[in-house]
Amino acid sequence: MARVSTAWTVTREPVDSPAATALWRAYYTEVSDRWYLKETGRPTAPDELERGIAEETGEGLRGPDGVLLVARLRGEPVGTAGVRRLDATTCELKRVFLLPSVRGKGGAGALMDAAEETARAFGARRLVLDTRLDLIEARKLYAKRGFAEIPAYNSGAYQEIWYGKELTGS
Repeated sequence: MARVSTAWTVTREPVDSPAATALWRAYYTEVSDRWYLKETGRPTAPDELERGIAEETGEGLRGPDGVLLVARLRGEPVGTAGVRRLDATTCELKRVFLLPSVRGKGGAGALMDAAEETARAFGARRLVLDTRLDLIEARKLYAKRGFAEIPAYNSGAYQEIWYGKELTGS
């Protein structure tokens, strides 16, 4: 069993801060390489990787209707979760990610707690997300946190499964 550290902090951060930018690059590289390896047997080509990283600016995670949360372990930025308001009662969870070196040490719970608290602060009664079927670890986390599969609420090349959770204490 992994030892849970009490040295976690989660704070709001601009999507274009150095820490957020580095974590976005790490996140995108991991999920892109997983997809390319599954579909083509090779990692993402460098030019394709750079194009994908640049295309997603994170604008939806800026105020007033969005927040990017950065998790730090003993002060080092190691993970993110984004929350954006979709409507008066629903927020969407985006960019949930921890560096592989810190997984299993309590950061996912800290990030998810902070994301749910942020959604409640937006007035949300429901939190939704989309993901890919091959991101099994993420899907296990969402199920463990009380998310259940829901009908699609958006569409895109990489959305394959959708989850929702009713927030208590809203």
